[in-house]
Amino acid sequence: MQVGIDAIQFDVPKIYLPIDVLALNRNIEPDKLTNGLGLQKMSFLDVDQDIITLGSNALLKLFAQENLNPAEIARIYVGTESSLDNSKPIASYILQVIEQELGSNSFQNCDAVDFTFACIGAVDALQNCVDFIRLNPTKKAIVIATDNAKYDLISSGEYTQGAGAIAMLITSSPSIISFSNETGVSTNGVFDFFKPKVILDKFEITKTSTNEDWFGILETEVTISKEQPVFDGQYSNTCYINRIKEAYSNFKKESPQNDANFNNWELIFMHLPYCYQGRRTFIEIYAQENQILLNAQIGENEKEKMRSLSKSSEYVALVNQKIKPSEIASGEVGNIYTGSIFLGFLSALYDALKQNKDLTNKKTGFIAYGSGSKSKVFEGIIQENWAHKIAKTQFFEVLEKRTPIDFITYEKLHKKELKTPVLIAKNEFVLDFIEKENPVLKGARYYKYVK
Repeated sequence: MQVGIDAIQFDVPKIYLPIDVLALNRNIEPDKLTNGLGLQKMSFLDVDQDIITLGSNALLKLFAQENLNPAEIARIYVGTESSLDNSKPIASYILQVIEQELGSNSFQNCDAVDFTFACIGAVDALQNCVDFIRLNPTKKAIVIATDNAKYDLISSGEYTQGAGAIAMLITSSPSIISFSNETGVSTNGVFDFFKPKVILDKFEITKTSTNEDWFGILETEVTISKEQPVFDGQYSNTCYINRIKEAYSNFKKESPQNDANFNNWELIFMHLPYCYQGRRTFIEIYAQENQILLNAQIGENEKEKMRSLSKSSEYVALVNQKIKPSEIASGEVGNIYTGSIFLGFLSALYDALKQNKDLTNKKTGFIAYGSGSKSKVFEGIIQENWAHKIAKTQFFEVLEKRTPIDFITYEKLHKKELKTPVLIAKNEFVLDFIEKENPVLKGARYYKYVK
């Protein structure tokens, strides 16, 4: 039985910072970011947006596009690493929000939960839902990836920021892609990138010698959560490479094929923390499968031979055919964490649609990664009605309609100094207010739909 993605939609902020503007204000040669990393634009949340509005807007678009009935949906599972609540899942927030438009209690019999494992959480949610549909082929499920990739100002991760959400309808007999039963996995607990709760000494904050009540905190320690991660870029890249190589090798055992698996993939979708990460790291798998070609390269050691192989005509041709189409949206949007691999999926299929390429029955490869760390490798087969469903998203056209912001506005948004949105919202959910007074609702987030 075939199970996979029957329909897809997305949402990204309507504002972005041109990457060359960031480069010039950080004394970085723009060419290093544009041509070196493939970055063009960086999506950024407006004052009245967060991951809940992104996920809710993507989901509402999906319902409208497919004329779905809430009663049809058995589960809505969310992948995110940007949660705004330590208890209540983002999935329950999104249901609460979207019921404003689809009807009160319309999702009463719908299961909802979050999956968190850095950038691979939405893949975990997807595979869980795919397995559920295999057991319950008459039911439907929805997977949402929603994240805000925010880094400290003047950090090495600043130019890889982005925000967005992807919503996918999972069914039997899907219109877009069906997934293989086999998955290669590699997991290793590491601290390459994480978002810890920071513990502060209350005496240092209050400058007092007594442990008095401070904003309802009676403990001597204050725990704060920060949107920005703690990370080691070079080590994280090493973990990324190790996990994807190991997961790919595991997939070869789970799904034995006579040829190198990727030779059978028309397209390759990878987690892209920045646009060119896929092409820069897939060379490791390529070399692993082409030892004779690697040994024939010019170089005194393996590192030099790998560099030579990455510039070879064979590898460049592979990149242009199988990886480059998925990079288009990444360069235009930036990193969206759990949604990155699916943004690349939508990007490549929409590009194929625009170029009148027929992908029907073509096999594709997915190489997912999440820091902490885990990688999964699996396959999909493009279905007959893929073009019809992908065309409904108007993907590239929507990206073209966004509005650039200047550097001063960007920094004020980053530091949360602006209180008024840059753009006036229209036909979308926005954050209305956060409760600050009611003691039994303090911190509750409320949203509204702006027509």
